[in-house]
Amino acid sequence: MSLPYRDVLKGISPYVPGKPISDVQRELGLTEVIKLASNENPFGCSKNVEKVLKDFLSDIALYPDGNATVLREKLAAKHGLKPEQFIFGAGSNEIITFIAQVFLNPGDESIYADPSFTWYDTAVKMSGANPVTIPLKDYSHDLDAMKNAVSDRTKIIWICNPNNPTGTIVTTQQLDNFLESVPGNIVIVLDEAYYEYARGDVYPETVPLLEKYPNLIILRTFSKAYGLASLRVGYGMASGEIVSYLNRIRPPFNINTLAQMAAAAALDDQDFVQNTVTETRKGLNFLYNAFDEMNLHYVKSYTNFIWVETCLPSKELFDKLLRKGVIIRPFMGNWVRITVGTNEENNKLISAMKEVL
Repeated sequence: MSLPYRDVLKGISPYVPGKPISDVQRELGLTEVIKLASNENPFGCSKNVEKVLKDFLSDIALYPDGNATVLREKLAAKHGLKPEQFIFGAGSNEIITFIAQVFLNPGDESIYADPSFTWYDTAVKMSGANPVTIPLKDYSHDLDAMKNAVSDRTKIIWICNPNNPTGTIVTTQQLDNFLESVPGNIVIVLDEAYYEYARGDVYPETVPLLEKYPNLIILRTFSKAYGLASLRVGYGMASGEIVSYLNRIRPPFNINTLAQMAAAAALDDQDFVQNTVTETRKGLNFLYNAFDEMNLHYVKSYTNFIWVETCLPSKELFDKLLRKGVIIRPFMGNWVRITVGTNEENNKLISAMKEVL
């Protein structure tokens, strides 16, 4: 007897998260292990969060606020938008799933870069739509090629900015030109999970664009710079019309009470976020210098991670560093993605890499 699994599942691989520290300790008998694989915040989270989590422990037996009212109103005030312009998810990847389910029918097309965040591929294929992948150009989005790939079947274009795993950005001018050239009936998703690290210089401020482009959706998260990865809080900003459709398929109570209150408290501590960004940039510069000394090829990053090429296949480097208590993220060929850690973690990484390479 065979069960009626959907045909689209044949082309989908499970998402593989960064290897947990506890698994490495147990499997290899190590006591000291650092994880530089999942772009988590090595500086933790705001002290405001620790306090508010204790305050709301007594509410665990109650259902969460399904509207996320406190967090919604704080974000609306922060961004100068209406409360009804926000959608919340258990991480922004859940909202990516919502978007694909709302806008994609079987046979439709959706465009995204390669390599980029892997969940676009999963969400598109789950909807029965066809992915159209555009290779990066100089490690960045090739917006001209993406524009030229638009067809009558195109429904969604995903732009990961900064891009994961390369850490590169689409600039303000590049984005403006692209938005002007794409038909208004195609949804454009700007995935800005690393916004706090990238903002400034030529990186676009996209919230004001929502008024001009009603086909635009902006995604952000509390998992990275705010240090709330385990609580899973992502949010999207779009027109009230788009959000109303996304809410039709959003599961009830998908953001738990502790996560909502922690995110709201984290918003009040922008000093913590700024310190995280400052220390991360110091760590980036340290790693740039170390990689230069080691003659390693890397890409300058606008995030809290670096895309690095070595002389070893990525899986082999991953395995060898794992045995030295350092977890990184292997990708294709000789390329790996390495999260920027604390000073101590960065030094341990470089020492281990020098021994291995």
